[in-house]
Amino acid sequence: MEHLASRRKLWYTISLIAIVPGVLSLIFFGLKLGIDFTGGTLWELQFNQSVQSEQIKEVLARGGFDDSVVQLSSDKGLDNNVAIIRIKELKESSDQKKAIEADFTSSIGPFTELQISTVGSSVGNEIRNRAILAVFIASIGILLYIAYAFRNTQNPVLYGLCALAAMLHDVLLVLGVFSILGEVADVEIDALFVTAILTVIGFSVHDTIVVFDRIRENLARKAAPEFEEVVNYSLAQTIVRSVNTSITVVFTLLALYLFGGESTKYFVLALLIGVVSGTYSSIFNASQLLVSWENGEIQRFFRRSGGSSGTRSVATSR
Repeated sequence: MEHLASRRKLWYTISLIAIVPGVLSLIFFGLKLGIDFTGGTLWELQFNQSVQSEQIKEVLARGGFDDSVVQLSSDKGLDNNVAIIRIKELKESSDQKKAIEADFTSSIGPFTELQISTVGSSVGNEIRNRAILAVFIASIGILLYIAYAFRNTQNPVLYGLCALAAMLHDVLLVLGVFSILGEVADVEIDALFVTAILTVIGFSVHDTIVVFDRIRENLARKAAPEFEEVVNYSLAQTIVRSVNTSITVVFTLLALYLFGGESTKYFVLALLIGVVSGTYSSIFNASQLLVSWENGEIQRFFRRSGGSSGTRSVATSR
């Protein structure tokens, strides 16, 4: 098998190419937050004929909602007959809602209300803060767990930091893609998106631990004289399993994305991106960072960048 560890600069470059556009989008545009975080009403209507988003926006504007967001999907053999509407808070039994419904019927045609849900702005802020806290606590928990699991190595915290770096790679890629989608396609993120991010974190770390555990085993039995060779040997033993596992998950998610409901479409898309990225980062980032630290490359990078240099730490258990 080709010496994967010796080409780590190429793997780092590929990762940068993948995440930098999204990071720039996050910096300049941020994420387009849905009503779960900002507050408002999600209203899903199914019309008896195809409709255009402009028609729906005109009716909503007459009802006092000028800044509505409308997404169309197809159902029961009709094109663009289901409208997913996001507007400011609309009370379910209010006269304003009844007037808009009457305007829809007279201007566009008969329809069926599939769902309506409203979130207050204060509740939205609380959900956003809890989502950030959940990701932070998960990250700290992962670091502590991996440091404990690899406590028999000479530098257990390093394994945890490398796993976190790979996890950050995956999270940034998913966030960056959705930031770009929010700018070019008005894709909003909701509470379900946070669930997807936490799932991606779990998958990424799980895959990384499999690789790290094999590295630890091979170090203990001195499978090769050099740490870089041990890592490459360990990757050769785990890469097929990791890729095969990911492919089965990707096929399942693709089926859900193509044939599932509109409400879970972007949740599945986030999982798809995260699973592919998690497999890549576990093999080509996390383990390669161990090698870069062992060889002193990271320390030399920070010295050249003006950072303080410390005593070279060894990641092996030799």
